Amino acid sequence: MEPETPFDSIESAQQFVDLLCEAIEEARREIDEEIARTTAPGDERRKQALQLVAYNLAKLAMHMGTSRRILNDLRTLRRLLLNERELERATMTAAAGDEPDA
Repeated sequence: MEPETPFDSIESAQQFVDLLCEAIEEARREIDEEIARTTAPGDERRKQALQLVAYNLAKLAMHMGTSRRILNDLRTLRRLLLNERELERATMTAAAGDEPDA
């Protein structure tokens, strides 16, 4: 079954989260550079706003890291469950082949 949207599979969601993490990191670098350039005495309010942006980007990056770990756990659990189903099917097929015909 082919996924209809980018979020129909765990792997595609992981790719999206990876791209989002890259964008967040790039934004953090740009904001840090902007904070460093904001040195004029009249720019104190702007600098505080930029620091708030940096703080919120750091929080977002932390949440995205958590999301990555959760998606990885879900992928691992899915693989575990699918493998167990395959083993169960193989066991049932083998057991059916071992039964004598009546």
